[in-house]
Amino acid sequence: MHAQTDSVSVVVPVYNSEGSLPELVARLASLLPRLSARYEVILVNDGSRDRSWEVVRRLAQEYDWVRGINLMRNYGQHNALLCGIRAAQHEVIVTMDDDLQHPPEEIPKLLDKLAEGFDVVYGTPQQEQHGFWRDLASQVTKLALQSTMGAETARNQSAFRAFRTKVRDAFANYQSPYVLIDVLLTWGTANFAAVPVRHEPRRIGVSNYTFRRLMLHALNMVTSFSAVPLELASLIGFGFTLFGLLVLAYVIGRYLIQGGSVPGFPFLASIIAIFSGAQLFALGIIGEYLARMHFRMMDRPAYVMREDVTGAGKGKEQGDDGTG
Repeated sequence: MHAQTDSVSVVVPVYNSEGSLPELVARLASLLPRLSARYEVILVNDGSRDRSWEVVRRLAQEYDWVRGINLMRNYGQHNALLCGIRAAQHEVIVTMDDDLQHPPEEIPKLLDKLAEGFDVVYGTPQQEQHGFWRDLASQVTKLALQSTMGAETARNQSAFRAFRTKVRDAFANYQSPYVLIDVLLTWGTANFAAVPVRHEPRRIGVSNYTFRRLMLHALNMVTSFSAVPLELASLIGFGFTLFGLLVLAYVIGRYLIQGGSVPGFPFLASIIAIFSGAQLFALGIIGEYLARMHFRMMDRPAYVMREDVTGAGKGKEQGDDGTG
């Protein structure tokens, strides 16, 4: 017996998934009425190159609780998620992929755990159905997340998650084009949990995340939401400064003890090492301040909506104001 939730919004970013969407919505149609009295499914088309938007429009006409949002171009999975999260109207939000690797039937597990008092619950795959390179890139991404989310939370991170809608208030005004939902959730709460869920192999289409794209995602994530690279530069600079001082001490000591050395070169090498290290150290400190200014001055929109189709198939064009 699963705990009933007052209202649930399911947000699905859509990209080239015309084949899997009808089955996904059909399975949600049989599940959601048993979980909540009020529910909705928000399908956010992230610039798909196939007929995904046509399928979304048709599903919105067929089900009055399906809402379709069509973005102006491809902004990325997390940007599309942010759009759907902000459009959600109910008290609990569930996010999941569009490829059926996240079984809708596992949603009750997330909601049951959430009912225990947690704010965010991840559905951690019991065994991921990816290839070697995809799994490797996913692990690298989770390692990068540890610097901003904490080791335990990052280890359980998944695109299959449920959280209380109230948490989104923490990033209500966030407008950077670099979006990472998991980091934004940490701005609102530290009350995370995880439950093991079934992870099914992809039966329709191919994954849009290659090893290269995942590695670039990890790099953007670290540089956009963490000052770790700058801290590393500071440590390198400080290390070279110490190295230069040690070399200088060695040169002076050898001169005092043995009375000679290679004329000019050791002392010059020491000075160069000291000043190079000091420069990197200073640049690292300056970079720390620039990073903080950079975070505060981000004002580019995370997404722009082209069209919003509501449950009865009634749509309206959206303005290009940068907020959707």
